[in-house]
Amino acid sequence: MQSPTPATTATTYTTIPISGTDVIFRSFQNLSSFLSLRRPWPEFISTTGSFDRPDSLNHAGTRLRVNSKYFGVNYGIIITACAAVSLIGDPTTLLVFASVFTLWLVLYFFREDPMVVWGHHVHDHLVTAGLVFITGISIWIIGFVSNLLIGIGLGVLISVVHGVLRNPQGIYLDENDAEFEGLISPPSGSSRDYRGNFSN
Repeated sequence: MQSPTPATTATTYTTIPISGTDVIFRSFQNLSSFLSLRRPWPEFISTTGSFDRPDSLNHAGTRLRVNSKYFGVNYGIIITACAAVSLIGDPTTLLVFASVFTLWLVLYFFREDPMVVWGHHVHDHLVTAGLVFITGISIWIIGFVSNLLIGIGLGVLISVVHGVLRNPQGIYLDENDAEFEGLISPPSGSSRDYRGNFSN
């Protein structure tokens, strides 16, 4: 006589809902942690042998890629600052831009918990649609698109120029980069991923 097969139960995982205030607070914590990843500004603007012209277009693209990964947070801060400066002539427009930008950061980019309002879960699609609606209304009422685009374009231009002219020699994105320069010893039996030397 066969013994009865034990019943298997599927494990379900549920997300513990937290209040909207806690969601916003944790989003600000995530934003603060992200901003703490920026590189020191003296390193960013260092001029002691750090800036020169790339040898070729391919070399310029490689520099831009490496510097974008290393100084990405710094570039984001510069672009945001240029966008804000472009609106500084109109305090109302600047306040609206700052408010909308903060909403996107807190409720979309750095939110990792479900949004709960008055005890009801708000779907992510609804949050996104609400942010898009608020952004559209703000642009329609204030009409700051042209100045904003100029500011963002200037910030991107500054970032690209820095990324192309900044020699990434001595910048290590991971252990493989440091291995290649001989700063650390590779683990025994591990394969090495070489990155080209950027020195001219």
